[in-house]
Amino acid sequence: MTEAMRFALETSVLKEQEAYDFYAAAARKVENRALRELFEELAGDELGHRDFLIAMLEERSRVETIKPQKHDYKLAEEVIDVKPELTVDMPFADAIAMAIKREEEAMQTYDELASEADDDEMRTLFVNLRNMEQSHKTALESVYMNVAYAEVW
Repeated sequence: MTEAMRFALETSVLKEQEAYDFYAAAARKVENRALRELFEELAGDELGHRDFLIAMLEERSRVETIKPQKHDYKLAEEVIDVKPELTVDMPFADAIAMAIKREEEAMQTYDELASEADDDEMRTLFVNLRNMEQSHKTALESVYMNVAYAEVW
């Protein structure tokens, strides 16, 4: 493994740990049970990403292709302008919007790392991580549409 790849993986491990820390803290702060469960699930997903990256660092895992989501609602890009701040009593739709924006930011980070990668394995790794984050974003956007636009249904 090249030093550049090792550095990129180590940086990504830290980012996934930060995401876990954020969602775990959010789960402890919110009062709404459904929100708490959502944040706990997201925290678990981020831990899974972190562990996957650690396995890559320890060369216990190989890069396998993760396909991008077929549907991208583009809510983060076109509907949700500002990432809401975490509060104890935040509305459910705001919490989902905040999580969507965080996943979008992670996708952008991995897109940048993929475009800067100097070998195919590294590029594939970051494209896969981007696709994992996109799957979270897509799932959250689906929840958001059901909550924020409930009157339409």
